[in-house]
Amino acid sequence: MPKLKINKIWIAAFLLVMIMAGCSDPDKNAGTGSPTDPVTQPTVTSVTPPDGSTLVCPNTVLITATFSKAMNPATFTSTTFTLTGPSAASVSGQVTYNSSTNVATFTPSASLAPNTSFTATINTGVADTFGNALAANKVWTFMTTAPCAPPAGALALGASCSFGILGATPVVSSIGPTIVTGDVGIWPALSVTGFPPGILTGMEHLGDPVAMTAQGNLTTAYNNAAAAAGGAVLTADIGGQTLAPGVYKTTSAQPTLGITGNLTLSGNGIYIFQIVSSLTTAAGPGKSKVILAGGAVSHDVFWQVGSSATLGSGSTFQGTIMAQASITVGTGAILNGRALARTGQVTLDSNPVNVPPCP
Repeated sequence: MPKLKINKIWIAAFLLVMIMAGCSDPDKNAGTGSPTDPVTQPTVTSVTPPDGSTLVCPNTVLITATFSKAMNPATFTSTTFTLTGPSAASVSGQVTYNSSTNVATFTPSASLAPNTSFTATINTGVADTFGNALAANKVWTFMTTAPCAPPAGALALGASCSFGILGATPVVSSIGPTIVTGDVGIWPALSVTGFPPGILTGMEHLGDPVAMTAQGNLTTAYNNAAAAAGGAVLTADIGGQTLAPGVYKTTSAQPTLGITGNLTLSGNGIYIFQIVSSLTTAAGPGKSKVILAGGAVSHDVFWQVGSSATLGSGSTFQGTIMAQASITVGTGAILNGRALARTGQVTLDSNPVNVPPCP
């Protein structure tokens, strides 16, 4: 009888080990459709311009596709991601893939023809990191308009131009060795904390007429940015992309904007980003950088944010943030521009804030 009990114990233990081994099976996600599934074929979850769009600016168009899972970058080439115009004529361009965001981008070598129909195609030559190919070609079309005129000039910031940091309520706060090369202020609240140990080269304005005027001018600039005509539709994350001067926007279908990796703004001119909801950059050294090239300068870059903005720790950012609510600048993040909040607070943590000169 004792021997029988021992055998039962060993059988139970053996079954338990088998069950645990099954739970640790690396292929346990096979067929589940999850992003790490080694069997399920990838799909395209969204594209820009949206399929059937008819109001696409030919000089700032973004042609992108976001995938459901990590893809093999080597499979994205000028033959697997193509753009054609009338009579199936090929459009010359560069194809890139951002592994951080699963977004493939086709960047035309020149502005597209105006008032013309175009077809974007990603064929089954693209594959995920497990070797699973796209099940069928992804094809979408859009129609360009006449060339969109870029913004005529930089947005007039008025009195807010001299401010590196401007908040509304309840506080502008900083910890650590923040350095602001400009003014710091708040209105209608009265509280600015952290200076010192933070350093500013300008003045502190605590609920005074200067801060009040700056808030009024900020409201005007914010509204002007929101009303700028045109606007190429952005992907949910624009890391890995190169953008020319112009107007860019998110939509109610995808209201937030992230930047993971490097975003390059290339060319001398005005950049206006219209963001329906929040703006967030990736945290971590080197995880998110906005890079200026080809004559672009930080004073000409404007981010109109419908709610709040968060710059991840260690990130590098360019331009003037005009947020409806609050702005948080993470530990050690570099801001070459301004953090201007209309109704909320601004929070800093050991940040260099380099304010560009006012025109």
